[in-house]
Amino acid sequence: MIPVKRLCLSAVLLVAAAMPAHAHVGIDTTSSFTAGFMHPLSGLDHVTVMIAVGLWAALKGGRAVLAWPAAFVGVMLGGAALGMAHVPMPFVEPGILASVVVLGLLVALAADLPVSAGIAIIGLFALFHGHAHGTEVPENAGGLEYMAGFAIATVLLHAVGIAAGLGLGVRFRGLARIAGATCAAVGIGLAFGVV
Repeated sequence: MIPVKRLCLSAVLLVAAAMPAHAHVGIDTTSSFTAGFMHPLSGLDHVTVMIAVGLWAALKGGRAVLAWPAAFVGVMLGGAALGMAHVPMPFVEPGILASVVVLGLLVALAADLPVSAGIAIIGLFALFHGHAHGTEVPENAGGLEYMAGFAIATVLLHAVGIAAGLGLGVRFRGLARIAGATCAAVGIGLAFGVV
């Protein structure tokens, strides 16, 4: 039987290495699924937040491991629908930047909040990320295909965070917290235009 830590670390490496080969026809912005899939992977803000959600869920453990990423994806899809319907939402960009800093700090501090409080925090930030995804749907993209693409990419990024958090375990919990601090630093850098 393969040890859980080795399996988790292997999963992280496999997901990180699984980038699309641009040699195939249709892998560009004209492919709506591909455009959606690539959107979360194209911005440091999105990547760090989605991995941070997974890390925080792994640090919390229990029901949070599934509930927090599921909340992010569900609310993000709702936000995307609002964005695609051109429903205005204030503070989307500041909300996204705040999510990078706040979720990074929650990981760095290993904040042990109730699962419901985590869902509320994650849901609020997912709404901003989803709205941004929805408003950036290319005109030549099918909305549902695009949404499926970014939902799958988001799930994979959450899985990277979860696998890393579980793979590090209690013994290397400090490394997950350092990753959270790095996420917060990235958010501050993005806010000030340094990153």
